[in-house]
Amino acid sequence: MMKKLPIGIEYFKDFKRDNFYYIDKTGFICDLVNTRGSVNLFTRPRRFGKSLNMDMLKSFFEIGMDPALFDGLEISKETEICERYMGQYPVISISLKDVEGIDFRTAYDMLGSIIGEEARRLDFLLTSDKLTQIDKNKLNGLMEENFEKAVNLHRSLRLLTELLFKHYSIPVIVLIDEYDVPLDKAYQDGFYSEMVRLVRSIFSQAFKTNPNLYFAVITGCLRIAKESIFTGLNNFKVRTISDMEFAEYFGFTDCEVRDMLSYYGIEKSFDEIKEWYDGYHFGEADMYCPWDVINQCDKLRVWSDAPMEAHWANSSSNAIVQDILADATETTKRQMEDSDQLRGDQ
Repeated sequence: MMKKLPIGIEYFKDFKRDNFYYIDKTGFICDLVNTRGSVNLFTRPRRFGKSLNMDMLKSFFEIGMDPALFDGLEISKETEICERYMGQYPVISISLKDVEGIDFRTAYDMLGSIIGEEARRLDFLLTSDKLTQIDKNKLNGLMEENFEKAVNLHRSLRLLTELLFKHYSIPVIVLIDEYDVPLDKAYQDGFYSEMVRLVRSIFSQAFKTNPNLYFAVITGCLRIAKESIFTGLNNFKVRTISDMEFAEYFGFTDCEVRDMLSYYGIEKSFDEIKEWYDGYHFGEADMYCPWDVINQCDKLRVWSDAPMEAHWANSSSNAIVQDILADATETTKRQMEDSDQLRGDQ
């Protein structure tokens, strides 16, 4: 049976369970464990597979994971890495893509709800004989999203790392997807400075001098420099679109696109696909936008003469970039960093 095209699929387990076509990016795991810092930020445009890669990391590292998910994939050939890392670590995984609101209080509550959801996923800690009753009360506070009395939202991520470390005696991996979305939304709605302070405080508590942390991976479209959200983080590594490392793991390469089109019997459309969607250069790699390629492939396999479309343009935006650049003053330009500044700031 022919595999389905993975339009909008963000959960790694769904590819094998529901027979979706998967372009193997598990080499990302190998490169990450071999070159990581304690905090690792990957910036890429929207719709380039960041969320799927983050769920892949969770599916690989987390205690209790299903090893069969990685059968036959590139990482399965790395036996030493699989023995050392696969299913060996507690993982905290959150996405900030839905944190928004018409005011700071609404966005604050939304962020608290996302942390509360992750706390509820870890509710097995309530039965741990390694945690004190005080620990469990604090966890209950997170689960109930009681950030006024039980526990401060600023310290919530750090608390989860402490509780997981107490239970397992193993340092924790923290994954934060789309960290910049709350900042983008706050910029549009007029409470940017308050949201920056909140995000900076949460990150500082969780990632700076935290003995319970093994490492963290953060993704986003932007690195906003003005407020120095990441100030003081030790061994902080940034991989932007100008870096050669990890370039091939976000987006599709020429060979990957050719293989996909061949699988669906539409390889004659490769030149048009390349002309329309091969518009990105990461490091030294020419990359295609996965969202465009997958959606156009879906149309072409039904109608081989389907016209090309700009699918990405209808599905995403970078409003904060447009607004900042529209002002075009030296002050606002300093809110963002180019690749040279990123390297010099590390």
